[in-house]
Amino acid sequence: MSAVAQWLLLDSVDAPQALTTLRAGFAGVQCFWLFDGTEFQSIREQGPLLISLQNCPALAALCHSDPQTWRGLLLESTTPVEPLLGHLRRMLTVSFGLSHRALLGFYNRQTASYFFDACDARELSRWLGPIRQVRWFGGTWADRGVGSEGWQQLRNPRLPVERLAIEETLSPRQCERLQTCLLEQHIWRWSQSMGIAYAQLSLHAGQGMALGFTERAVLDGWLWLRLQHPREVLVPQPAGLTQQERLDYLRRHWQKE
Repeated sequence: MSAVAQWLLLDSVDAPQALTTLRAGFAGVQCFWLFDGTEFQSIREQGPLLISLQNCPALAALCHSDPQTWRGLLLESTTPVEPLLGHLRRMLTVSFGLSHRALLGFYNRQTASYFFDACDARELSRWLGPIRQVRWFGGTWADRGVGSEGWQQLRNPRLPVERLAIEETLSPRQCERLQTCLLEQHIWRWSQSMGIAYAQLSLHAGQGMALGFTERAVLDGWLWLRLQHPREVLVPQPAGLTQQERLDYLRRHWQKE
């Protein structure tokens, strides 16, 4: 049986200090840019870096003791590096809807917390493929917003499934969770820029979504309005209005109060 190798799939954009430390103190460590040989080659250094932790216990220890610097996914696999790289590169591009395709940032700790949560055992077996186990420190954007991040761990169920397809089609559940990721990331950014508790903004955003303010610009307008009028009561709105028109109607009503 092949030995289990340990790797860090570093989210380089999210971990600039780790890259600096890697180049200065661990120059001999085996590394592979995941975007090499893909359609994203021209922006390879904005993509993840696969780092071997074999024969480098000091670096492996840093990844576990300082996960806020070494941001990424810790992988375990018995597969040689080339097939492992091939599988990870296959995970990068996905399709959804009738004719849409996108880059899946599964190597980001927050994105991973949503995406893998949306996979059942068979889907997880396909997506993890030759990867036996994945660990990362983090959670959802909501977890980050309320300060409840921690170590996450996934084991490959290793069910007999077909190999991951080229441009694998996302399931409705996966699409839904990734949409939630984008929404909660947006709320987190609002929380950081405004200095307002994530939980409060999340409550306001949920109220806005329930009112049908799903367009991002309209939802932002709703958040501004609700922060300015936190105690105002919602009023019935005329039928047949667009999202923006309904928001404007509410704004005019509250400003008259």
